Amino acid sequence: MSAALSSSLYISPKKPSCPQQPLSTKPTTIKTTLHTHPLFTVADQAVTLQMKEKILCLELMGIDSGKALSLNPFLRSASLDSVESVLNFLQSKGIYPNDLPRILGMCPKILTSDIRTELNPVFMFLSSDLHVPDNAFRRVVKKCPRLLISSVEDRLKPALFYLQRLGFKDIDALAYRDPVLLVSSVEHTLIPKLRFLESIGFTRSEAIGMILRCPALFTFSIENNFKPKFDYFMCEIKGKLENLKEFPQYFAFSLEKRIKPRHLESMERGLELPLPLMLKSTDEEFEQLLLQTKNSSSVVNV
Repeated sequence: MSAALSSSLYISPKKPSCPQQPLSTKPTTIKTTLHTHPLFTVADQAVTLQMKEKILCLELMGIDSGKALSLNPFLRSASLDSVESVLNFLQSKGIYPNDLPRILGMCPKILTSDIRTELNPVFMFLSSDLHVPDNAFRRVVKKCPRLLISSVEDRLKPALFYLQRLGFKDIDALAYRDPVLLVSSVEHTLIPKLRFLESIGFTRSEAIGMILRCPALFTFSIENNFKPKFDYFMCEIKGKLENLKEFPQYFAFSLEKRIKPRHLESMERGLELPLPLMLKSTDEEFEQLLLQTKNSSSVVNV
């Protein structure tokens, strides 16, 4: 049966959801629990015993087994014991059982990762390179589960080295606020985005300064974010590059839901608002701003 099929093909959707089982239970106990669970008996008879065990184990933890099997085909051949070893290892690093549905749902590849050669090196990197204490592993992993499926030597260390060379000096900020930057490819993600900013008129120094002020710029798509928003800024807002250099957070706002509506409404009122004032205000603050300035100058200064 295709791994991409929904878990509902294996487990009756009419049955009530089941409480999570303690992940610290011994393998033999887990299997006994699974075999006696009412959902086990309604699973597709064509599914092997081992597959039934894994499907039900995932479902009991709150993980969509169909999605997990689709995103990680290797899970089909993995033993239940090896999966449980990974779960126990994660808990030994401070990850709570109720964190696992989200973490493993986002990155089911973790379930078949090698503890010694893949998972443990990541925690060593967090400790030695980012100076994350053991009791803070959970906070970092919850922020960016993809860390656990990223190669330390091929991805995490090169990204850290590149970011530090650019001027990222706050290691704590990289660990706790922007760890997604560490799982980004230097060659295919970080460098192209820096070069795009240079291509639209910023000097390298200016582009780096913008990224240091707004690290999220490294997470935005060139085609789906930078280009359409820059085109709108130049053609409709008719702004200057200096405005974007001072407020790079412009690219973090939705073009259709924030930038266009706010700009058009300002234009209809004959107002020319600075980008930060136009975009950072809440809906209530923006409405008040329009009311307060409708009889004043058409240009509002910060």
